[in-house]
Parts: sequence; structure tokens; C-alpha cells
Amino acid sequence: MRALRLPHLSSLRAFEHPGYLAVWLGALISNIGTWMETVAMGVYVTQETGRAEWTGGIVALAFLPSVILSPLGGALADRFDRRVYVALGIAVQLVLAAVLTVLAFIGELTVPIVGVVTLLNGCASTLTNPAFSAMLAELVPPRDLHSAMSLNSAQYNLGRIVGPLLAALVLQMGGASWALLINTLSFVASLIALSRVTLPSRDTPRTKESLWAGITRGISVARADEDISRVLWGTLFVAALVAPFIGLVPVFAINVFGQGAAATSLLVACQGAGAVVAAVVVGTLADALGHRKLLGFAAMSIGVVSAVYWMSPTLTVAAAVIFVLGANYLTLMSGLHAFATSRVPRDMQARVSSLYSMVLGGGYAAGVWALGALADRVGVRFVTVTASVIFLALVLTLRLLSPRSFDDSRA
Repeated sequence: MRALRLPHLSSLRAFEHPGYLAVWLGALISNIGTWMETVAMGVYVTQETGRAEWTGGIVALAFLPSVILSPLGGALADRFDRRVYVALGIAVQLVLAAVLTVLAFIGELTVPIVGVVTLLNGCASTLTNPAFSAMLAELVPPRDLHSAMSLNSAQYNLGRIVGPLLAALVLQMGGASWALLINTLSFVASLIALSRVTLPSRDTPRTKESLWAGITRGISVARADEDISRVLWGTLFVAALVAPFIGLVPVFAINVFGQGAAATSLLVACQGAGAVVAAVVVGTLADALGHRKLLGFAAMSIGVVSAVYWMSPTLTVAAAVIFVLGANYLTLMSGLHAFATSRVPRDMQARVSSLYSMVLGGGYAAGVWALGALADRVGVRFVTVTASVIFLALVLTLRLLSPRSFDDSRA
């Protein structure tokens, strides 16, 4: 595959590296299928139960394993050939997707089964994601790491645009079973892409330390770096208080606006579109403003934008605001991830990435379930707007207590 030459768009520089581009395209196809499944199962659970707590709980099961397994995944990623390790994880996810597909076609799919498969899939992806992130870092030079992370988020969100739109069409024409079948087949694209990639040789010899020692060393490195610690705390608060807007989209569309799968798909696609637009420009903005300033602006604004989204009076307004929210969320989260990863040597990047995934997944799992449960009792809008305001208050407090936290003049 030939490299793309995009000299005037620093946000797209990672595409100049053929290995990265191949993996990116394979992951995009796979994520289109994943988002078809996500929308189909979100609508299924919401319609079957009618409760935000169930919808949020099923979503939480996908991220709950990250609390325990992310550090293990990071340590394992530094012990094996990352390409083979990632391929194995994808193969497991393919099998789980096939199980859901078969059960749907024979009419044996139930909400508890969806929950069990979601939990197992969360285990597989949690163990694989640190290796995948570290593999991306190996495919580009350090100066293009922010571009690589942002574009990886962009392909995820392109899948968020195309997948829900296809899901709405497939659900209307053939039902959930066909959406699940397409997702199962989409994993093949990632496996083909990985087969065409050769990773560069490691600069350092493979570690001989024990698995537990590798995990604890990663934690120690993160704790010793004040900036990485701050990034992880920030990620936790975003995940618990703001990010649940992603998993609760079916609740907002169905229970608040009285719509169905089409409205759910619209909101998910609009969020993805905003994220893709942000991914195209975020690297250039980071170069122009500085990484810390851009992160500071994104952190300040996301609480406000999130609150406005949850107060939207109509579906049309919500679709417009979630576009902005999607852009804001990608800017903040890809920036936090890239910033933390860039502060450690390559042999530690998978472990730092795993800590980021642990905090993000654990915070999101707790937040989406808790907000969903509270929403059933006191109302979706009240709970989610309150969470957004709390996050904004935390950011303002950090600004007052540590005004230089996002100052690029710091070393």
C-alpha cells in the first residue's frame, strides 16, 4: 500500500506511513460492524426492558473488565509479538459476535445473554487494546504520535457515523440478526490488515521481569510523573460524569423524545461526525496552540456543551449539539491519551496506555450505570445535567488551585 502525502495537514501525517494506514482501514471496517451491533443491541435492550438502568448496565459490562484487566493487558503487550497478540484478541471477538448472531437468527437471544457476551467481549478488548495502541505508536515516528492517536479516534467515530446509519437500514429491512451478522464478518477486515503489517524491531531487549513486576513498574512510572497522574484523574472524571452521554443515547432518543432506532442512529452518527471533523484539525490546533492549552480549553468547554445537550428541547437541537459534543470529546480524550503516552519510553507505552484504558473504562462503567439508575428515579435530564455541572466545577477548581496545569511553557 502506497503512503499518502499530506504535507500541509499535520493532523493527517500518520497516513504517510503505509503500515499505519493499512491497520487504520481494517479497524474502520471492523468498527462499522461494531457500531451496527451496538445500536442494534442498545435498541433491543431499551425496548425489551424500558429502563435506562438496564441499558446503562449492559453498556457498563463492556467496560467493567478494564478495571481489573487493563494493567494485565499492558504488561502482556510488552511480552509478545503485538501483531499476533492483537490478531488473537480480534479472533476471540469474532467468535463472540458469531454466537450473538446465531442466537438472534434462531430466536434465542435474551437480555441476560446479551449481557454475558458483552462482558466477555469487554474482557477480550480490554486485554487487546493496550497492545493495539502501542502497535500504532510503533508504526509512526514520535512526532506523528498525536496524529496517529487522533486519526485512530477518527476511524472509531467514522464507524460511529456509518455503522448506525447502516444499522437503522438493516434493522428496518431485516432485523437485529442481520446487523449482528455484518458485525461478525467485519472482524475479518482487521485480521487481513494485520497480516500485511510488519512491525519495526524493538529498540530495547524484551523484558525478563515477572508479569506482576511489569504491572507495578508501569503504575510506579505513572505515579511518579505528575502530569500523567493528572491526566489519569482527569480521564476518570470525564469518564464518570460526561462520557455516559454515549451509552445513554438510546434512552434519550426513546424515553425522552419518544422515538426509536432511527433517532438513536441519528444521534450516534452526529456524535461521530463531530469527532471526525475534530480529528482532522486537532493535530494542527495542538501544533498551533500547544497541547496543554488545547487540553485546557477542551476540558473547560465539555461540561458546558454536555449540559446544553441534555437540555435540548427537540431531537433536531440534540443532534446539532451532540455534533459539537462529539468534537469536544474526541479533542479532549485523544489529547489526554497522546499526552500521557508521549511522556514515557516506547517500552512503557503499552502499560501507560493500559492505565488510561483502566481509568476510562472503569469510570465509564460506573458512570453510565449510576446515571442510568438515577435517571429511572429522578429523570434523565436532571441527573445528566447535574453531572455535567459537577465536572465543570471540578475543572474550574483545578484552574484555581493549579493555574499552570495546562501551560505549555512547562517542561
